[in-house]
Amino acid sequence: MELFYSNDIEGGICRLGQDEGIHCIKVLRHRLGDEICVIDGEGNMLRCRIISDNPKNAEARIEEIVADFGSHPYNLTMAVCPTKNSDRFEWFTEKACEIGIDVLCPVIGEHSERKVLKTSRLEKILISAAKQSLKGTVPKVREAVSVKEFIHSCAGNDNVLKMIAYCFEDENIPRRSIKEVLDGYQGKDIIILIGPEGDFSKEEAEMAVAEGFIPIHLGASRLRTETAALAAVSAVYFRMI
Repeated sequence: MELFYSNDIEGGICRLGQDEGIHCIKVLRHRLGDEICVIDGEGNMLRCRIISDNPKNAEARIEEIVADFGSHPYNLTMAVCPTKNSDRFEWFTEKACEIGIDVLCPVIGEHSERKVLKTSRLEKILISAAKQSLKGTVPKVREAVSVKEFIHSCAGNDNVLKMIAYCFEDENIPRRSIKEVLDGYQGKDIIILIGPEGDFSKEEAEMAVAEGFIPIHLGASRLRTETAALAAVSAVYFRMI
């Protein structure tokens, strides 16, 4: 199934951007009158009929709207520290979208080696991954903030299951398995915080716990940041679907 993306929709007309238009008209050779399927990034799949096959300004008339296309029954925010190697973080972004996330928040920890991240590239990766995995929703990408800023932003949000995964042991902050925590949860809103290669600092972990984050582990293996993040996404997916 071919899917295109557009966020330029008005009056029953869907306008493809230049990149999508060129792919649709020049590469796939769609012509006037052809039916195409377009996602709007907000959960809808639109069955459309091409009314302009100009590759730089392709337009299609919406004939049917399929709501909640490829949706999942939970709302997952992943707050993940960018990896030193940006390719690894981009790999996680793509695969997490394919499995099912709703918001990606890059966070910068005290031990983070990468302090800067271009979210514009991540947005393109997410659009491509949403189309590939047949989803109507494109996950939102937030601008990077510090771990402490992100923790503070979650304060008082008691209706959300909040978890923080880290590697070190602390008698005062015992960790539980993510499976155990998810098995006891009846809601649908989840936030998971994943640290950098150097792990969270003890101060960051203590602050998160004080704000209601549950300390968790992902098993006995020591995982890379991007692997741990994807394992957490997968655990939520298999528990909640």
